[in-house]
Amino acid sequence: MSELRLIEPVIRICAVITRYPEAHQWAIERLTQRWGSAAETSIATAFDVRGFYRESMGDGLTKVLVAMEPMTDPAGLADWKTLTNQWEAEYTSESDHPEDRPLNLDPGYITQAKLVLATIKDRDHRLYLREGIFAEVTLNYMGGKWIHHRWTYPDYRTDEVAEFAMQCRLRLRKHLQETGQFRRA
Repeated sequence: MSELRLIEPVIRICAVITRYPEAHQWAIERLTQRWGSAAETSIATAFDVRGFYRESMGDGLTKVLVAMEPMTDPAGLADWKTLTNQWEAEYTSESDHPEDRPLNLDPGYITQAKLVLATIKDRDHRLYLREGIFAEVTLNYMGGKWIHHRWTYPDYRTDEVAEFAMQCRLRLRKHLQETGQFRRA
């Protein structure tokens, strides 16, 4: 019989996508109120998905990745996605923006070896978690760098995302070393 092994904590992340500064600020407040402090924040980058979100979100979108502290158990990923979906609906009902979806929140996590995102869209490479939520390994850390897959969204194939993920990975490794939580093979 196999023995259960320690699961290393992860760095919870969330992508905040919007064209409204007030929506961005609202999202950061929700994230920090519920999940802790923002330990890392990526630079804001243009979020151009060739029109996929244009009808529901408008033009001029930007994306910021936020890494939360404290580190946490990855088992909560489906709950995080359910909660961020609720926050999106809450912001939409409270705001007076003309778009159907003025705010998009995409939670996930970073381990030493991967960046995982939650989604409600099923595809061949995604694993079902529960309650309509799937998980996708978007990036892997191999050979000293972050690599993408055929399914990785274009906005996650950038140097900016790789740098953000690298900073998170370094912070995670330091934490694991300091607390003795490295998982043994």
